[in-house]
Amino acid sequence: MTVVLFDMDGVILEGPRTDPQVYADAADTALAELDVDPTPRQRRDFRDHAHERIRTHCDDLGIDPARFWELKEHYASGGTHDRLRSGERGTYDDIDAIREVGERTPIGLVTNNRQETAEFVAEYAGFDFDVVRGRDPTFEGYERRKPDPYYIEDALADLGAAEGIYVGDSPKDITAGRAAGLETAFLRRPHNRKRSVNATHDLESLTEILSLVESSDSP
Repeated sequence: MTVVLFDMDGVILEGPRTDPQVYADAADTALAELDVDPTPRQRRDFRDHAHERIRTHCDDLGIDPARFWELKEHYASGGTHDRLRSGERGTYDDIDAIREVGERTPIGLVTNNRQETAEFVAEYAGFDFDVVRGRDPTFEGYERRKPDPYYIEDALADLGAAEGIYVGDSPKDITAGRAAGLETAFLRRPHNRKRSVNATHDLESLTEILSLVESSDSP
């Protein structure tokens, strides 16, 4: 039986990534909770993801870098969820195909996005994934993002599987899926229409996944 793992941003959620303003707002909220007043330059760095600069600024301000990062990730998830609830960010029209695939074979969600958001999206969209894996809210968790296959391999271990298909919309997805020993499916969306990627399969829609599963399961 073929396991199918799906990326989230650009596959389920419209657009390839979290809006930078979400991270800016999350950093500001985390700093306010920690009761510190950074310089404008420090604040710009806190809104970004450069770990070494963030660690240095945290030391200068007398706050725990790990706690700041955890708070920033948490508030970024909250901002993302609010944008989904309000309709500011939508889902693609073809995602019902994921439910059809799930009726045939184990499915999972594996994303560079945060674990908290991955779990929210799975519930929000009504998907019954067998495994949901996003990044951990730590510096180390952030560094394990694709193209590192860490989270894909972790999901496969949870499923007790070694073979399957990883569906993504970026070259990093394809690199990570291949490194984890999976077939890869590159999904064409408006933001990646002209990219050239060496994936096992090239898809115009999620509706094509079911035929891949059926062909993989054929003797």
